[in-house]
Amino acid sequence: MYKKYKKTQKKIQTALVVLLVSVMGFSATNAFAFQEKQSVENFKQYKGEVIDQDSKKALIFATLAVEGTNISTITNTEGDFILKIPESVDDGTVIVSFLGYESKNILLSDLSPDKNKIELSVSVTQLSEVNINAPKDATTLVRQALARKGDNYFDDPTLMTAFYRETIKKRRKNVSLSEAVVNIYKTPYNSLRRDAVELYKARKSTDYSKLDTVALKLQGGPFNALYVDIMKYPEYIFAEGSIDDYKFAFSRSTRIKDRLIYVIKFDQKQSIDIPLYKGELFIDVENKTLTSAVYTLNIISKEKAARLFVRKKPANLDVWPTDVGYRVDYREKNGKWYYGYSNVLLTFKVDWKDKLFNSVYTMTAEMAVTDWEKNLTGELPKSKERLKKSIILSDEAIGFSDPDFWGQYNIIEPEKSIESAIKKIQRQLRRSKSNGSASKP
Repeated sequence: MYKKYKKTQKKIQTALVVLLVSVMGFSATNAFAFQEKQSVENFKQYKGEVIDQDSKKALIFATLAVEGTNISTITNTEGDFILKIPESVDDGTVIVSFLGYESKNILLSDLSPDKNKIELSVSVTQLSEVNINAPKDATTLVRQALARKGDNYFDDPTLMTAFYRETIKKRRKNVSLSEAVVNIYKTPYNSLRRDAVELYKARKSTDYSKLDTVALKLQGGPFNALYVDIMKYPEYIFAEGSIDDYKFAFSRSTRIKDRLIYVIKFDQKQSIDIPLYKGELFIDVENKTLTSAVYTLNIISKEKAARLFVRKKPANLDVWPTDVGYRVDYREKNGKWYYGYSNVLLTFKVDWKDKLFNSVYTMTAEMAVTDWEKNLTGELPKSKERLKKSIILSDEAIGFSDPDFWGQYNIIEPEKSIESAIKKIQRQLRRSKSNGSASKP
């Protein structure tokens, strides 16, 4: 049985870590970008934060969407957002939503270019609230939701624009940062065809001098986040027949956009001795739709968990995951749901056998869909233009020299620590260019 799950979890490539020894040097040169494929339109930019009305705490991964369009963005882990809108959209409404909170509609004309503080209030839901359409046991509801992906989710080929970011931290210091805008050729949810990804723009910086002669690289790039789309790729968490290896239970109810959402907790049964998952599924009980999922890997054996994630390492080095977490959020338009955001968080311990202390590294990968349109022809990019699932994004792009690199594209606002790292890189590049100019005859 373990071989079956090992094969399934390997396929997800949520984190295939490559460990190399004695890799030194600092890479931060001219920014790399793929050729522009469309004319650049002027845009208006709005920045701000989304917080809880009462506690004033940041609301992480809140969604901001422009009504009547497919333009959207999300808040970062500090509640901050940046929203870019084409100037051709001269009026409209931004819908701000967050699970368990009352949604808020804000006119574009009421937003300022920056310093927007948006407060959301908790949606009061009775824990005992019952919907007559809900099955009596949680397992049945989960099965129904998984079975209805052909009814509740996009059934047309879709071309999505998404922003992807991956980071590696040693303790609290950023040592590697990669970002990209990608095109996702999303196939219908009831189709067995896999999604294709095309790299559009990318940039990165890695400071190997902070890595203790060990370079951790995340293999798979955007596929790490894309395969967390449970409704498109259910086999990566609920492999065929594996639902019976889990126990499901109703936890509580909440609301999103006036929809009653049941929260279902799940965990692997005690009789299962291989690493599976535990977490929460958020299901719209009326339509049997999975709207969000948050879950972690049960690390019941560090040796078995290490075999799932570590592809190559030196013989005198032990490395194993201590925390592996996932999240996926879906969005809705015109009665159909689609993949909107996902992230992966992995914490590893790296232990040299001849050293007294070990090192702790955190790797994150997140991707947010910021625009989409129907791909009516169903065409996919040519094989040579597609990203391979073995891609290491930090090897494909170089530098952060252009502070306006992303132009009109919506991105996830950088956290303060990442923003500081980017500014530091840009200052180093300016000094380097200045010194280079001064040395010319």
